[in-house]
Amino acid sequence: MSDLLKNIDARTRLAGTNKLEILLFTLGVDERTGRRETFGINVFKVREVMRTPTITAAPEMPSSVKGMVSLRGELVPVVDLASYVGIGGGTPREIMIVTEYNGHTQGFLVEGVDTILRLDWSQMRVPPGMLVAKMGGLVTAVTELADKKLVMMLDVERVLSETTHYDDELIFREISAIPGGENYTIFFADDSSVARRQICQTLDAMGVRYVSAVNGRQAWDELKKAAAHAQSVGRPTRDLVSLVLTDVEMPEMDGYILTKHIKSDRRFEGVPVIMHSSLSGMSNQQLGLSVGVDEYVSKFEPQRLAQTLSRLLARRDGGADGN
Repeated sequence: MSDLLKNIDARTRLAGTNKLEILLFTLGVDERTGRRETFGINVFKVREVMRTPTITAAPEMPSSVKGMVSLRGELVPVVDLASYVGIGGGTPREIMIVTEYNGHTQGFLVEGVDTILRLDWSQMRVPPGMLVAKMGGLVTAVTELADKKLVMMLDVERVLSETTHYDDELIFREISAIPGGENYTIFFADDSSVARRQICQTLDAMGVRYVSAVNGRQAWDELKKAAAHAQSVGRPTRDLVSLVLTDVEMPEMDGYILTKHIKSDRRFEGVPVIMHSSLSGMSNQQLGLSVGVDEYVSKFEPQRLAQTLSRLLARRDGGADGN
């Protein structure tokens, strides 16, 4: 299993090419369908794959969190993904995927790992409504393999959010509305339902308007419509699009390609772009800057996001109230 990820550093070259690599894994037989489903996770979020070590139970944790393990002196919470998703209840989980994103390290118990698949983000599709309903909104993207097998990308950001204790309401009460906020319109794109909800809560607290999209392709379509409308009424696009906030990992078009489109289109001159991602490593931040993003903010830091948005909105208008 150690060989599975030995070239992970070289994989940073994939970023910015609309390509990704996903680690395929299984959780067991879904008793509802009788099938063994295949899931995937972005290799950028995987630190290592190992045999499940001894887990020490910990009090006052969600039922799907089985306890803690010590990895080279670091205490890491362990989530039983099958229990969380609600499948494969009787299957032993002898493999642990150690993940690192959003500034957190956690272990995911799985039945087994298969291989690493390289593909283009355009091959990842927004999941159909029937699948979203069946999986309780836990799937952010799907792709079909050559053998017709379906691979589902889990919303691991939601897993982290729902297995971590923090006071949502207190965080958002500490964010203040900005002067003239109603005059700004922010376009944002994110494929994670929990991330979209937190972004909406942040923008609502700031008192700004917004347009949301579930991936870069949808966001780019909406931005082009806004630019065309601005041209038709003789106004600069920046009057209608105050700022763009984009995730990195998204089906159909990732945040790097979306940013390239925006920054290479003269209609969007003066429109700041913030990259908002759980991939908070320096290499990802540098890649974001290389395609022209104005700022890079890690996910699930709503106060920092609000501060960055306020600063860029004020800067773009030279301290003016808004559009």
